[in-house]
Amino acid sequence: MSNRLPPAWAKHLKTQPSAKALPPNAALPKAKTQAGPSRAHADDMLLRRALELQKAEQLPEAEELCLKVLARTPNHPLAFYILGTLGLGYDNEKALRYFARAVAEEPRNPYYHLSLGENYLKLSEFTPAIRHIQQALALKPDLVEALCALGVAYNSFDKGEMALPLFEKALKIDRDHPLARLGLPRALASLGRMDEAAVHLKEAIERRIAVPAAYSALVQTRKFTEEPPELAAILAELRDPAHGAEGAAALHHAAGKLLNDLRRYREAMDHFKKGNQAGGHKFDLENYRRWVDVMIETFTPELVASMAAHGNPSEVPVFVVGMPRSGTTLTEQICASHPGVHGAGELSKLSRMANGIGLKGNSDTDLGKSIATITPELTKTLAVEHLAYLRERAPDSLRIVDKMPQNFELIGLIGILFPNARIIHCRRDAIDNCVSCFVLQFNEAHSYSADLRTLGLYYREYDRLMRHWNKVFPGRIFENRYETLIENQEAQSRRLIDYLGLPWDDACLRFFDKDRSVNTYSLWQVRQPIYKSSVKRWKNYESEIQPLIDALGDLAEV
Repeated sequence: MSNRLPPAWAKHLKTQPSAKALPPNAALPKAKTQAGPSRAHADDMLLRRALELQKAEQLPEAEELCLKVLARTPNHPLAFYILGTLGLGYDNEKALRYFARAVAEEPRNPYYHLSLGENYLKLSEFTPAIRHIQQALALKPDLVEALCALGVAYNSFDKGEMALPLFEKALKIDRDHPLARLGLPRALASLGRMDEAAVHLKEAIERRIAVPAAYSALVQTRKFTEEPPELAAILAELRDPAHGAEGAAALHHAAGKLLNDLRRYREAMDHFKKGNQAGGHKFDLENYRRWVDVMIETFTPELVASMAAHGNPSEVPVFVVGMPRSGTTLTEQICASHPGVHGAGELSKLSRMANGIGLKGNSDTDLGKSIATITPELTKTLAVEHLAYLRERAPDSLRIVDKMPQNFELIGLIGILFPNARIIHCRRDAIDNCVSCFVLQFNEAHSYSADLRTLGLYYREYDRLMRHWNKVFPGRIFENRYETLIENQEAQSRRLIDYLGLPWDDACLRFFDKDRSVNTYSLWQVRQPIYKSSVKRWKNYESEIQPLIDALGDLAEV
């Protein structure tokens, strides 16, 4: 990645020797007169150099220069802002603090509000995200990046219908802006308007805007039964080195998806493998294995039982967990079709909380010390805060579902904070589950899925940790087996709703008709009635996935 700065910053906020050359509202320090023109000029030169270092990915050196400016000119807003951008993707909490300080020093700067809002959005804090992005637009109504960011925020907040006019307005201002060109079809797809989404994506491709991403989204809008012209076009694009590694990864996965639809499985798997290789993701399996060891040693039944006594008795939270692609979205959709249940999507709040306590780190983390910080008072505070966060989404719902699959790692914390919370564990045939992960272009957070052997070994660690949680919480975790749900949808759906402590409602059988936006890799699938073609799908790829089957060992049902 050559430039870690948000688009708004990279495009508009430029350090300049003279304030006269800056665009309106750009970010030179208010404090410059305090030290005189010469110091302001020197600060500006240092920050310009920090920007160059950042573009060269020399982040520690860039940070050092920003801190040097702050030592000489305290509360310099631009220094705070650059420090915030340095944390993006590495330490989003740190980025949040620096962006907030930049906003506090220069509250009339729309780009600072925009970046603070976008960072809140990364952390699933939708209310402050929307507030700051709206403030950016109040200061600069034609800021395309802010219009698109607000559209993304509404889409993420299950308000796709509110996102559409924002993307449409952005396109009127800049018809070729990539965020707007891709954002509009994404919002349409989230509302189930797949044909309209496809039209806009094809237009983006025709206009040569974000071509790999547009093809990646286009092939997900439907299932192909005949070879479309897009396949040859995608293969041609793969010969263009200008797309880079990230573009190549997207194009390979798009080609793989089309070929899979056409049942040309060997060719499809070849593209999936090449796509994962192009992504370049690596996963430290040994470190993760040691971390699972420590979690199992630390979260004993006795420890959890003693700490849960101080938790919140609310029955509102429901956590749907498991491996990605194990049926978590389908499970949430069925539950959320009940009038008493709200599906909140994948929320990162619990993970952020765990990071703050020190539960999610590496195997060297002293979990004993981290657990010791969770006093009865802190337990109550964290639970109340989390409940309020959920309630923002649905003040009157009897149950609110967080379907972040990765929360399977944090079931111990869930049990402490909410001893009456429902936990639904989605489990699927191990080989099917892993193949389904491998063929998707996941982000770096799921880097374990880029290699077949590593994926199988990771699955074993997930399985080992889930077996531990079942011992810690005997009978409390509802195991929703994907194959059971597919075989008899009504019977298993009734069990799910009964587990939630709610009366049955026939709407749960028509989850695919629910009028709400959906944000998941399964955008097309969740709009369809239940189908059985995903069961034992791995057999289509049997000759190509032996490293996965070997790594799964006795968990592979061959």
